[in-house]
Formats: sequence, C-alpha cells, structure tokens
Amino acid sequence: MNLIKLLFFSIFAVMKTIETTQILSNLGIEALNEMQVAANAAILKAENTILLSPTGSGKTLAYLLPILRSMADSLRVQCLVIVPSRELALQIEQVWKKMGTGYKVNVCYGGHSIETELNNLSNPPALLIGTPGRLVDHLERQSFDPSGIRTLVLDEFDKSLQLGFQEEMQKIIGRLTGLRKRVLLSATSEVEIPDFTEVTYPEILDFTQEEENDKLSLRKVLSPDKDKIGTLFELLCSFRSEPALIFCNHREAAERISDLLTEKGIQTGYYHGGMEQDDRERVLIQFRNGSLNYLVTTDLAARGLDIPEMKHVVHYHLPSKETDFTHRNGRTARMHASGTAYILWYAGDPLPEYIPETVERLEVAAGQPLPERPEFKTVYISGGKKDKINKGDIVGFLIQKGGLSSADLGLIEVKDFSSFAAVRASKVRSLLTAIENEKMKGKKYKIQVARPVIRPEDK
Repeated sequence: MNLIKLLFFSIFAVMKTIETTQILSNLGIEALNEMQVAANAAILKAENTILLSPTGSGKTLAYLLPILRSMADSLRVQCLVIVPSRELALQIEQVWKKMGTGYKVNVCYGGHSIETELNNLSNPPALLIGTPGRLVDHLERQSFDPSGIRTLVLDEFDKSLQLGFQEEMQKIIGRLTGLRKRVLLSATSEVEIPDFTEVTYPEILDFTQEEENDKLSLRKVLSPDKDKIGTLFELLCSFRSEPALIFCNHREAAERISDLLTEKGIQTGYYHGGMEQDDRERVLIQFRNGSLNYLVTTDLAARGLDIPEMKHVVHYHLPSKETDFTHRNGRTARMHASGTAYILWYAGDPLPEYIPETVERLEVAAGQPLPERPEFKTVYISGGKKDKINKGDIVGFLIQKGGLSSADLGLIEVKDFSSFAAVRASKVRSLLTAIENEKMKGKKYKIQVARPVIRPEDK
C-alpha cells in the first residue's frame, strides 16, 4: 500500500509544479517586491538566513516561495514553521493555500482540538506550522516524524523569545536531526540570536532601515481630560466611518474602552490575549469582513495578524518601547497606501522620548455625526471543513434558499467546525427567516448573527 501511495504522490508532484507567475496571480499580486526577490535568492542558496523587514512588507511570501522550490516527493513533514501565536499560524496557512502549491499544510496551536490535529497529522503535511507549546506536545506524542524536516523557519522569533518560549523552541530544534536550512524572521533588528538556533554565519538581509515611510503621517490629538474617552469618541466620528485600530496597553482598558464607545453609539469590538480562542477568532473575522469597523486592542494585534490595512491607527496609550510604537504604526501606510497614526495625549502626561517634538497637532471638531453602521453583518454557521462544507456550498445555500444575490454576500471564511459569512445588513432578517427550516447538503445547521464576543454571562 505504501508503494502505491508513493507512486501516486510522485506522479501528483510532477503534475502540480507551479510557476511563480501563477502563484502571484493566485494571490492577486502583480510582482514581488525588492525584499521578496532578495529573500528568495538568499534562502535558496544559504544554509542560514536572517530576514529583518518591517511589518506588512510581505515576509510570509518571501520565505514560502523558496520553501516551495525546495519541496521534494515525500510522505513526511519537510518544513516546520514555528510561530508565537495561533493568528500568525493561521495567516501563513491561508497564504500557502492561496498560492495553490498542491502540497498539504496543517497548523497546530494551543486551544485547537488535539483530536483534529492528530487526525490531520496521520497523513503528514509537507508544511507544518505551529506554536512552540503545541509542537512540543505533538513531538512527545510522536504525532509526526521530525526526521524528514529539512527546513526550519522561526517566524517572528523575537516575539517568541519575548513570550518566553526559549525552552520549547530548544526542545523542538533538538529533535530536528535532518535540518539543512534555517530561516529566522523579525520585524526589528534589535534582537540577539540564541545559541540553541544553531544559526552560524548567516546570510543577513536587513530591510528595517527602509521602515521610515513618508506615506505615514503622525498627528497629536490633545485631550482636555486625563480619561481620553471623550476625545477618542470625537476623533472616531471625524473619520467619516472609515475603520480604525485603537491601541492601548492593558487588557482591561481594551474592554472598558470598547464598552464605553459602544454605549456612546459607536459599535466596537476588543481583542487581547486574555480572551478565549473562539472569541478572538470571531472578532477578527468580523473586523476582516467589514461588519465591525473599530477594534480596540493591545499590542497583540500590532503584527502577525491577517487583518486589512488601516488608514487610521490610534494610540490611546503609548507603549514604553519605540519598537512597539513602530509595529503598531505598521498597520497603516503599508506598501503603496498612505495612513495616519494618532497620538491621544493629555497635557499633564510626559511624552516618550521617541515621539518627535515636531509632531503636528490635530484639532478635532466636536459634535460630528456618529459613524455609519457597517454595511454588512456576520452570520455564523455551525458547520465547517470537517462537515465537508466549502465556500461554494455556503454561497449556493444562501442564494438559492436564502433569496440573496451575489452582491449581498461579502467575505466567507470556513473553519474546521464553523463558518462565517458577511451578509448585507439589510438582508439578514429576511435571510434568517427564509432558511429557518432549510438544510444544507442534507443537514440542518445552526445559523445566526455572530456577536463580537460571547461574555461568560451570555453563555
């Protein structure tokens, strides 16, 4: 049986060879940028590569392309990508799938069903992406054979070090006896390379000096009160309904600010590391698909998340480190777009040294109308990939049974056991009525409007 599988795999591998032009087309990209071209060449050539490049510059594709070129016919895991967060793991997985490589990919992270992961790993992926703790768990369970791994990628390795994953990363690397390539990535150059990575004489590509962006504008907004919520409210009203990320320094502050803005009539969600995984995923989905325009977050959302680029980034609190300030601002003015970062400042508080004295002050007029409600709402469906549901099934069901047109549908995301569809807000009520007793692919699923966060008292 193994011989038959191997023969099939070899034939399939020849058939699925894909050109870079087709990959870029699949991703909706016209051409690689300078950093990606340099990284592709270096990673293919060198045993050890360190890529330093700003948030939003396209580092994921920069290393996935040469990884694809190094893939061989094998029934074992060939490349391991270690990441500090589940969000980054899922983002990388989506990029790989959109590339259309034909090679299997799986993700492993804390909070995900271990049974699902074990089932996935029973048919080993060519590319495995995971967080340190969960990968150690699988190695101890012997869920996959690490001896076939030739390439190791430590994405955002500086953040993994900050989060204290040194011991787990060291355990994992110690089990990778067949490594031939190591690739380390960071958005900042201010980090030391630990000895346990065994990276020696690396090819270093440093694009962080290009981080200065003349398309990014800084504005200082003076608050008359130490509690700046009133000033933040007026500032958001001035954005004319354009989405924004609001950064603060503490989890409790993120929830408080979100609740107060919602009470004032600006529908807002919050995002931080203390939330349950499902809640974090749900609010990001709604932010991505445009059914939630304002997200209050800690530095957890400063990098490594698959979210749209923002025209507006607001610093409700300023971070203590300039690098964190830079990462936050990296959510706007990316690639060829322009954007503005706003610093909310109470006159009695000192500004950090990294804030230039020349930052222009912005006067925000009071009494402006509330932002318009989002055009779409997110509909939750209690079935996903493991139920053999795909995007086409959902589109067909919502149009044929729900009476929608294609123009009434926005972004659709299908997870393992659930799915989310952006539906024009004005059509949601009639949709839910029309499909109340309908089945999708012969099965009845729970379908309802998704809330940003399910609080304990609502469960």
